[in-house]
Amino acid sequence: MKILKFGGKSLDNGSGILTVLDIIIDNYRAGEAPVVVVSARGKSTDALLALAEQACAGEPYEAALQAFWEHQCQDTTLRFEAERVQLERLLSGISLLGECSPRTVDELVSYGEVLSSQYVAQALKDRGYEAVAIDSGDFLVTDAHYGLALVFTEASRERCRALFAGLPAGVIPIVTGFIARDEAGRRTTLGRNGSNYSAALLANFLEASLMENYTHVDGIYTANPSVVAEARKIDELSYADAAELSQFGAEILHIKTIEPLQERGIPLRVLNTFSYGEESNGTLVTAHPRDKVVRALASLSGKALIHFEGRNMLGRSGIDARIFRSFEAAEVSVSLIAQGSTERGTAIVVDEEEADRAVEALVQEFHHDLETGHVTKIYAEKGLAVVAIIGLNLLEFDRPYRALVRNRILPILLSNSVPENTLCLLVRDDEEREKALKVIHGELFERPKRIHLAVIGHGTVGGAFIGQIIQQRELLIAQKNIDLRIFAIADSRHLLLSPSGAEADWATELERAPFSGDLAEAIISYGQRQALENVILVDNTSSPVIASHYACYAAEGFDIVSSNKKANIAPYADYSYLRDTLQRHRRSYRYETNVGAGLPLIDNLKLLHLSGERITRIHGLFSGSLSYIFNRLTEEPERSLRSIVEESARLGLTEPDPREDLSGEDVARKVLILVRELDVPAELSDVRWENPVPEALRSLSLEDFWARFGELEASIEALRATAKPDEVLRYVGDIVWDDVRQEATLSAGLRLVSRTSPLGRVSGADSCFEIYTESYGSQPIVIQGAGAGAAVTARGVFGDVLRLAEGYES
Repeated sequence: MKILKFGGKSLDNGSGILTVLDIIIDNYRAGEAPVVVVSARGKSTDALLALAEQACAGEPYEAALQAFWEHQCQDTTLRFEAERVQLERLLSGISLLGECSPRTVDELVSYGEVLSSQYVAQALKDRGYEAVAIDSGDFLVTDAHYGLALVFTEASRERCRALFAGLPAGVIPIVTGFIARDEAGRRTTLGRNGSNYSAALLANFLEASLMENYTHVDGIYTANPSVVAEARKIDELSYADAAELSQFGAEILHIKTIEPLQERGIPLRVLNTFSYGEESNGTLVTAHPRDKVVRALASLSGKALIHFEGRNMLGRSGIDARIFRSFEAAEVSVSLIAQGSTERGTAIVVDEEEADRAVEALVQEFHHDLETGHVTKIYAEKGLAVVAIIGLNLLEFDRPYRALVRNRILPILLSNSVPENTLCLLVRDDEEREKALKVIHGELFERPKRIHLAVIGHGTVGGAFIGQIIQQRELLIAQKNIDLRIFAIADSRHLLLSPSGAEADWATELERAPFSGDLAEAIISYGQRQALENVILVDNTSSPVIASHYACYAAEGFDIVSSNKKANIAPYADYSYLRDTLQRHRRSYRYETNVGAGLPLIDNLKLLHLSGERITRIHGLFSGSLSYIFNRLTEEPERSLRSIVEESARLGLTEPDPREDLSGEDVARKVLILVRELDVPAELSDVRWENPVPEALRSLSLEDFWARFGELEASIEALRATAKPDEVLRYVGDIVWDDVRQEATLSAGLRLVSRTSPLGRVSGADSCFEIYTESYGSQPIVIQGAGAGAAVTARGVFGDVLRLAEGYES
């Protein structure tokens, strides 16, 4: 004998019910002697509850009732005349009284299963098979706890066997799930989704060889697929693991389903009705699964934490007994409990709907202790959720815990079960539950580490960066197990949002996404709504406004990667505030491209400084653009400065207005950024910065500047004329530490340097940095390479993102 249980979605009108009939007939023909257990069809239970609410509120319900019957009578000759009369009588009574007791609710919702069993039985008869609809209330006997009745197992077993022994041979029983009757014959129910429990009891009573539970999913998953898209189907798992999953909210399994099956060693297979006929074996729950260790996640929302706090309670016996006695009297069920070693406080997790009742019960029980001050606080913290990790103990929780902390999820309570195969975390429901499930699942099942990027700015650098990310995404997944997803692309007038990641057509899509408002608020709130983990802000603008919001992003869990220098040249108070915020929220800020484009300068400088190496001087060509211009003048002395500047603009090395580069201000900014890395609290005004552009040309329009460019060229040529044969002209940044005065001298300007020196030998758009230290003496550490260009800078930004991503792996 085999038990076939079908869920509501499987039994709904359309392809579902037709497939159900095929499954039943195929099993009957194969000699399996199927006993069928059915839930209410479609959303019938919800519809009945809605009718009760309307009737109770005195609202007209006739149209909704008519729609209910139209759904029930579709594609069947049945008209349910008796049931129509009974249901109308119930609803009229509710409407007249203006109330609906739990007993009446049980009577009302039972019609969903009753009609379903009759529908399936009649459909089988129409196909030429003998079938009989059976009300499980005819054999399932319960107490009178309406809504969640307790089954009297032995009495139910005797009635069940007697009933089935009297059935004609060859008939297919179609049994209602979910519903029963108390000893007085009044209708009761076993709780929502209780049809699985009904089927398991029936399998136990009739000693079935197998129970098959047909649903709308392919089996039991490592997490809820609607929350964690990468959840994997579990092929086999033990009764114990299945029971833990059902305990913590796995929707496919009723909390009591496993015990009746385990008692008799009856396997349970969970299958997808809508995949019937395909090669899908679902999930097998058995005493001896092939994999002894199975890991899965489940969660329960709607939880509350009862705080019970006091003083001088260490060693006082009976406190816990009184807590649980008061809960028993108030009919409050406890999910988890934790207590400090000093017994000053006890934390108890209950259902949110029972929280107020629990607090009231404790206040009544401990009213004298509250008056004397032995108990100081009793209150409920609501809006929480339990996340359960099945198959994991504390020894294996290190990586998931670090990942949770990195994503700003700090469990309020952590409980390791006995036996040690389930770990429970209490988190905030709306804010943290979904993200916690995604983060933990990613750590346990080693899917590609998802890194979610919000990219602001898509000009030459930003556009190149986005293209590099999209181009390299699949390769990084394959080689590094890192999945970089650009969930946001923004500029001053547009914002494109996509949780799955921007595609190659991002520029077109961005134009279709106008935006006005608070950009930081929009990006942060979107990331929170989507429960995105490992979020990084990537700023490829030069906007001081965007930079001023870095602290806000950091406080909301974003790490930051930036080619924008504005945050690092801000007033020192703002600079320090950002660092304090980053440290307080344990966020990272990477800006290697602020100086030297993609060269490994800032990281190495930090390492030298943090290792205790005393840096005495940093000297070099800080601007790749200026390096290119003055290198060309050296290499091709016959060319005009103007032609070289125009060429550098065409190559994308300088800004459209070349004065932004020629002024040397960018070098002064980089000097400031580097000296601050040495913990010197300098300001931009401390840099002695020489602007080669004559003062008369600085405020002109761009057109007028080009018209008078010869004046700049003349001043440059005058300086070059003073050079010795072995000297060349370079724009040099310089940081010199004075150990006596304990201060730094900061400068930037045109300098004549030896042709054979590191700065004199530089070619193209290379930057070059000489770092002098106490240990290395007169021999500097030289870092040289491409120091300008959109692709080079974008690659440097990409490198910073990857360093962060790889750090997330540890």
